[in-house]
Amino acid sequence: MKVAVIGCGTIANSAHIPSYINNPITEIKYFCDIIPEKAMEAVSKYGCGIAVTDYREVLADPEVTAISICTPNDVHAPIAIDAMRAGLHVLCEKPAARTFHEAQQMQQVQHETGVTLNIGVVNRFNDSVNLIKKYIDSGKLGEIYRVYASFRSHRSIPGLGGAFTTKAIAGGGVLIDWGVHYLDIVMYCLGDPEVYSVSGEVFGKLGRDISNYAYTNMWAGPPVVGGTFDVEDSVTALIRTQGPTITINGAWAENIGVGEQFIDFIGDKAGIRLKYGGDFTVYTAENGALVEYKPQFKSSDMYQQEIDNFVDCIETGAKSPAHIDTAIITAQMMQAIYDSAVQHREVYL
Repeated sequence: MKVAVIGCGTIANSAHIPSYINNPITEIKYFCDIIPEKAMEAVSKYGCGIAVTDYREVLADPEVTAISICTPNDVHAPIAIDAMRAGLHVLCEKPAARTFHEAQQMQQVQHETGVTLNIGVVNRFNDSVNLIKKYIDSGKLGEIYRVYASFRSHRSIPGLGGAFTTKAIAGGGVLIDWGVHYLDIVMYCLGDPEVYSVSGEVFGKLGRDISNYAYTNMWAGPPVVGGTFDVEDSVTALIRTQGPTITINGAWAENIGVGEQFIDFIGDKAGIRLKYGGDFTVYTAENGALVEYKPQFKSSDMYQQEIDNFVDCIETGAKSPAHIDTAIITAQMMQAIYDSAVQHREVYL
């Protein structure tokens, strides 16, 4: 199965490309990037494929079956839509798009064409997350009435002044970059309960003075002095659902030097704290005593499972847990948080 990778940056090189190479039935025919050197470097590094700068050249090749979109957020929707209309299957990195409206357009074209459109909500293929889902589905936690997600860092604004902090490109800040994963994990584990209302606020405080922003290291850096910072560097929200309430507390940067990356699932029989990207601990009571334990299990590579699932969907027509019909729920929730912040009131869905 011949595939192409559109966008040859970090997520492509760390996840998509190695996973396609490791899949026994896929072959990367094209590496595409608007920066020619990145595409050519991929060809040289992996010893396969053709370097191109225009994704339309990929879509015009009848040998190509599928693409991964690993580009900035602003071109997720147009590339995905063009690819689907050309008959190609698509795996698009998270978030689906900059806005809920753009995600809806992608979903509509998927429904029209019938090709596969999966979104890179990769934690749905994480073994810890899936074990927690089994615990919840089996009733081990009892009634889950509250979920709390915290994704806070001290000074971690990525590429301040560049694409990550430019709303026209990224669509938002820490919520759409980090929060999308946390919200998706929560909704997946809970079985995607209906969302009733959202109340949220976003803040863009620490990134405003780019030239004087103090930090220890910067993902996607260095800072672009004179660049753009018009997104949020922190967010807080309360989401009411058909099931539990969901509270999020997120920050790329804030003046608290303690990082937090966890999700608490709180039930009346037991609770679970998941360390993002790691293991989890169960808290409960047994025979009048408080008990906690940490399940031990072998974990596999979630990115490899994501790619393998994508390929399987193409071959069999199966519907993935990462299908646009599911991923769009998180897009709607994030849009509601942004809308609530603008309106300074609760938004009803």
